[in-house]
Amino acid sequence: MSKEKKVAIIGGGASGLLCAIFCAKKSILVDVYEQNSKCAKKILASGNGRCNITNTNLTCNDYFSQNHHFVDYALKGFGFNEFEKFCQNIGLLLDVKDDGRVYPLSNEAKSVASLLIAHAKNLGVNFHTDTKITDIKKLFNDYDSVVVATGSEAASQLGGNSDGYNFAMEFGHNIIPTYPSLVQLHLNSKIVKKMSGAKVEGEVSLLINNKKELTPQGHFLQGACSGDILFSDYGVSGFAILDISQAASKALMEKVPVSISINLLPKFDLQKLSNHISKIAAQEPKITIFEILIGLIPMKIASAILEDLGILTSICANEINVKLSKKIANQILNWRFEVTDTHGFRHAEVSGGGVDTTEINPKTFESLKQKNLYFCGEVLDVVGRRGGYNFAFAWASGFLAAKDITKV
Repeated sequence: MSKEKKVAIIGGGASGLLCAIFCAKKSILVDVYEQNSKCAKKILASGNGRCNITNTNLTCNDYFSQNHHFVDYALKGFGFNEFEKFCQNIGLLLDVKDDGRVYPLSNEAKSVASLLIAHAKNLGVNFHTDTKITDIKKLFNDYDSVVVATGSEAASQLGGNSDGYNFAMEFGHNIIPTYPSLVQLHLNSKIVKKMSGAKVEGEVSLLINNKKELTPQGHFLQGACSGDILFSDYGVSGFAILDISQAASKALMEKVPVSISINLLPKFDLQKLSNHISKIAAQEPKITIFEILIGLIPMKIASAILEDLGILTSICANEINVKLSKKIANQILNWRFEVTDTHGFRHAEVSGGGVDTTEINPKTFESLKQKNLYFCGEVLDVVGRRGGYNFAFAWASGFLAAKDITKV
């Protein structure tokens, strides 16, 4: 392969870095243009600084796209085994969890970013930081291939923007409407502000048009999502919320009514919880209903539950009948809230929508509208669920783009 062949990569994130490394390995001259002062900012921020780098279980069902099977070839062409081998070659050892999530053995996102950048530099990749590309067509005057790895609008504080979509449109590409994903939700409720800071391990079910989203077509949502639920001034966050946010955000964008049902005590059913409340009330007739509830749920939430039901916290146990016990139990197990909005792109981990993948070759990630123009990573209309899936697609797409660019 001639050293004279040149490729420009716009974006020094996960897909851009991997593409740069595999291009440079084949003796191609690689220039990476990064608008930030440092590359890999989203890698550094991922997983609360730990970097959930990939997952061992990768299928198209872990992704949402208008073109559902677009990811199939990439995940097979550069799946977990191939990625692990690459990591071993650059000295990055992995820690595989029982649920399939994978982290660097160092447990630090910094090590992932540092090793990728160091390896790329050792291969001769040229990094142009603090450099924002505004005219993509000019690059074709100097480069044989151009790779758009700009990411999405998510996490604007880390450099997220719509540049990649604008570049794509210059070549006639269609853009699927974008929306925040893996993001917190705003609720139409004054009561949530009073619970701000309270946290539970519970379950959340998503309702779209007042129907529970159990196994929606083309979504990766699977029934009720379990995990931590954190109340805030604006609504709710936590892993359980992030897991339903893709479907919720897309429905909101489409102006469809969205609500959630929160189960604060998933280990109970209605009868068991109602019986517990009645039993404690009978045993301790002088304590209040509030005091019974704080033996089950955080104080802020217990107070809010009763206020929402119009029940005084001072009601004594001897005033609690079976009907009231069931009413309270039902609220704890099925607390409904209207979702009004997401917390926006700035707070989203990733974005749904993007460059229409029906206009991209799934085996090479080359544009079907412009020869030698490639799109990889989050700029495409592919969004994965939480658990390392978005990184997995970034690595795979960057690899396949490089494979095509370097073919003889």
